Amino acid sequence: MKLMIRKTEKGLSAYAPKKDLEEPIVETEKEDLWGGWVKLKNGWVLLLPEMPADTRLPVTVEAKKMGD
Repeated sequence: MKLMIRKTEKGLSAYAPKKDLEEPIVETEKEDLWGGWVKLKNGWVLLLPEMPADTRLPVTVEAKKMGD
């Protein structure tokens, strides 16, 4: 699914346009974000692609939802 990740004053946020859903990122597998999973406040766990650590936000990526 397409996922836009951006930085807000409260931390990182993820927006899924097809679902019209925006949720804060509450947990990350890797400190630099890319190539690991992130957990959203609503409980979704999404696998992010490998990208350079210095990737500028906001950015739209193709993420995979893990589990159901």
